[in-house]
Amino acid sequence: MSWITEYVRPKIRGLLRRDVPDNLWTNCESCGQMILTKELRRAMNVCPHCGHHMKALVPDRLAWTFDNGECTRIELPPAPVDPLGFRDQKKYTDRLKDARAKSHLDESLIVAHGTIGGYPAVVGVMAIEFMTGTMGAAFGERFVAAARLAVLQKSPLVVFTASGGARMQEGVISLMQMPRTTIGVQMLKEAGLPYIVVLTNPTTGGVTASFAMLGDVQIAEPNALIGFAGPRVIEDTVREKLPEGFQRSEYLLDHGMLDMVVDRKNMRETLARVIGLLMRAPAKPEGEKATQSVAESGAAQTSPAA
Repeated sequence: MSWITEYVRPKIRGLLRRDVPDNLWTNCESCGQMILTKELRRAMNVCPHCGHHMKALVPDRLAWTFDNGECTRIELPPAPVDPLGFRDQKKYTDRLKDARAKSHLDESLIVAHGTIGGYPAVVGVMAIEFMTGTMGAAFGERFVAAARLAVLQKSPLVVFTASGGARMQEGVISLMQMPRTTIGVQMLKEAGLPYIVVLTNPTTGGVTASFAMLGDVQIAEPNALIGFAGPRVIEDTVREKLPEGFQRSEYLLDHGMLDMVVDRKNMRETLARVIGLLMRAPAKPEGEKATQSVAESGAAQTSPAA
């Protein structure tokens, strides 16, 4: 081998090689196009090529929803960590520890309050990044706490749904959260306060079968999967080809199950308009009620491990 192969070529390669961060580019889940991650974040995780609305993390959702991205997270009640002592490939308690370490959240529902378009509001965001947003005993406690806070503040409750349904590790206790969350919705109705649901991709299982379909106003993001069982399960059961777009936002809107489908960039403006119409109250200057930024509240206001 010549000195060119052994010395010159490696030197040239070293000069040309550049360290590229792993998260510099993101592939669109729908069209497959590569997007600069910075551009994608500026576009609120919406693909600039096809308009596909990608999943949103809790801090982003709060920042996009509240005025100036400012809100206060509330400390939420704890719940039994492992009521059934469940174990499959690993212990349920270990799964919870892993989920908390990866997501930097302690459960699948985060609740905060602030202003939307100048109107005070309580917002609950389901965390798809925490065990796919599944619903367990802690979730039910938190949902009722959010409803109580809304009643106390005489504010509307806005809930962003994103979930794979009930949490199998809690068995029938998870299913009991369906009527429990329904009680929370009833508390709002008895107080005469608006309950607004924003369904995002995906919203399935027991979440769809309970509080996600009980809103006074039902809003969804474009092309979100919304249903109880998945389309493949339904096809295998009825042995028929499902209509195109079945269980997607636009299909449900056409069939009367939603009130509107709204792009993410227009969501805060739409929520403010809906809250203003339902509350019949003048809006305050944006951000007046908010007391803490999302970044600060994420570090200081999360509830203890539930």
